[in-house]
Amino acid sequence: MSTDELTAAHAEVRAEITRTDSKSSLLLAFVGAVLAGTTSTAQDVPLTTPTCLVGGAGLVALLVAAWLLLQAVRPNIRGGARGGFVAWATLTPQQIASPTETRDLATDVVALSRIAVAKYVLLCRAVDLVLAAGALLLIAALIILGGAL
Repeated sequence: MSTDELTAAHAEVRAEITRTDSKSSLLLAFVGAVLAGTTSTAQDVPLTTPTCLVGGAGLVALLVAAWLLLQAVRPNIRGGARGGFVAWATLTPQQIASPTETRDLATDVVALSRIAVAKYVLLCRAVDLVLAAGALLLIAALIILGGAL
């Protein structure tokens, strides 16, 4: 790969991490709103054992999805990836500005790609759980409506 291609790949991977973090944050807000709405609604309706079991499974799925989303957006400051502000914090201004210190873009692209894939996998799992939770909560609502009719 040429330097221009590496620079473009580096920018693309960084942008993908940002997009994944944004999607995770929006989905986390949605999950929180659904959890709040569901728990407040559950206080106003008669709950039977089947409703509690199915609805409870849906709420557990939402909580696990929230945990996965928090893991996806959690900052990694252990220094697993090369570069970034954690590495810069250990350098002097002269070391950062030194023209002899060149970044290895290929290594950065690989490290950032691994971070992006890990975040994406967590996001996909969380989306799957939110969909499953939605189905379970819908079934619980149908059980409640069926009992009310």
